[in-house]
Amino acid sequence: MAPSDPADRKPRRKPGGLAAAILDVLGDSAEALTPGEVLDLLPPGLSYSAVVTTLTRLYEKEVVTRERSGRAYRYRSTGDQTALVAWRMGRILEAEADHASVLTRFVSSLNEQDEQLLRDLLNKHTD
Repeated sequence: MAPSDPADRKPRRKPGGLAAAILDVLGDSAEALTPGEVLDLLPPGLSYSAVVTTLTRLYEKEVVTRERSGRAYRYRSTGDQTALVAWRMGRILEAEADHASVLTRFVSSLNEQDEQLLRDLLNKHTD
């Protein structure tokens, strides 16, 4: 099979882009949604399996909840803003090759109280 022409390929999404879009859809919905309903509210060109996989990963990371609805699950945002922000921070860090530089700049941008809080949390986490 001949390699495909790069011009014919769909552009890749940025890391975490689909998850962020799914979280936006769930956050805007007053009720829990099935993967198919989520897919219908996303830009065209995405596969059902990509949406299901991403929803499953978000559930495993406790960013969304799910409930059985027949043979499918219905998903909703946890509404826990701190979990969502922490998840997004992790995605941003994962997207960068030089974690040390990113973290160094992040820490240097903190005010004194937040820097101390981070130190306390790190010390508590390592105990």
